[in-house]
Amino acid sequence: MGAVTLLALGNGAPDVFASVAAVRGGHPRTGFGAILSAGTFVSAFVVGFVAIYAAPFSVDPSQFVRDVFFYLVAALFLFYVYLSAEIFLWQAIGFVGFYAFFVGLVFWMDLGIGGGKERGGSEVGLIGEVEIEKGLVGSGVFEIGDVLKDVERGKAGFGFGDALGKISKAWELPVSLLLKLTIPQTEPSEWNRFYQSANIALCPLALLYSCNSFIPLNHPIIFLLPHTHFPLWSVVLFASSSLAVLHFIIEKEPPETERMPVVLVAFIMSVFWISTVAGELLNCLAALGSLLELPPSLLGLTVLAWGNSVGDLVADVAIAKAGQPAMAMAGCFAGPMFNMLVGLGTALVIQTANIYPQAYQLHFHTGIVIAFVFLLSSLMGSLLVITWGRFRVPRFWGFCLVGLYVVFMVVSILIAKFSG
Repeated sequence: MGAVTLLALGNGAPDVFASVAAVRGGHPRTGFGAILSAGTFVSAFVVGFVAIYAAPFSVDPSQFVRDVFFYLVAALFLFYVYLSAEIFLWQAIGFVGFYAFFVGLVFWMDLGIGGGKERGGSEVGLIGEVEIEKGLVGSGVFEIGDVLKDVERGKAGFGFGDALGKISKAWELPVSLLLKLTIPQTEPSEWNRFYQSANIALCPLALLYSCNSFIPLNHPIIFLLPHTHFPLWSVVLFASSSLAVLHFIIEKEPPETERMPVVLVAFIMSVFWISTVAGELLNCLAALGSLLELPPSLLGLTVLAWGNSVGDLVADVAIAKAGQPAMAMAGCFAGPMFNMLVGLGTALVIQTANIYPQAYQLHFHTGIVIAFVFLLSSLMGSLLVITWGRFRVPRFWGFCLVGLYVVFMVVSILIAKFSG
């Protein structure tokens, strides 16, 4: 359950919040394009590379059919809604509900079929290992570790290694400091009284900023003095700072209990930062599109999709190189499906709820239809070819999938160039 909920959110959070920011910011074409292109990138390009490198290998029949079938049905449903040019609130809720049904099916299959709790625990552990491996490789931990090992062995040279370490620390220091001030440390060994107190002071203010669209930061509040209005952010900062000072004075050692609230706050604040960065990423893409006179759909199909999915490529290929191609294949379908159903679904729920009971209008664009066609083609092709091969992945299909993605990019660029 953790693998298909919290781990899926952690791995797909950039796509989820980029989609929400795009749709809520009035750029639904960018949101649709990013989700569809990222899905095509993973299901065609990444799966193709894994197949080219490691094929032939076998996949688990029930898990493979389940993941690809659910992803295919979700894409077909979204395609139908897009062609109808409007979406109602119940349809948007249906996307999120469909993923909840998928989570329930995974839970039932893991615990109720053929292996009981032992099989379920091992399969969830496998999925979780996929996500953890993807997170480590996608964040560059493996690559940096390899470089440092080479430096220690003298392969990279002392001067280069020393300069690389100093440059890395220089740009990492302000970001690391900001994250420590706003994200609680979950391990007792990393507990620091100053940072914990700073978390108490700054976390409520950051969460208030995230709710700025609902409650303005300068909303007047009568506080302490009658007939005197203070901005809301100052009242929150005063209250949280008072608690922070009290915590700094009283707490001398890390608490032995209350770990669950700390982990929950750390998770929420991590999601907040991902959401904030995703919003700024969309603003940068909009500025880049204006400067280069590129349509937003093309930016979503290329820059945004590649930026959010390149970690999947590096991670899955690394897992395949480690001798686990079936594990790499398992992470290529459930993750993009989460991004589509929960990420784009949440954005559409928010938009349709704002204008309920009217429908939210979706503007037709040829590039989005082409993205749907290529995504559905890659999913149906993989399902048919691998099932026909008795759930063994052939190497030739990897070349076919990579070629399919190349054709998709060429067609998308041509459509964006000539249609605008």
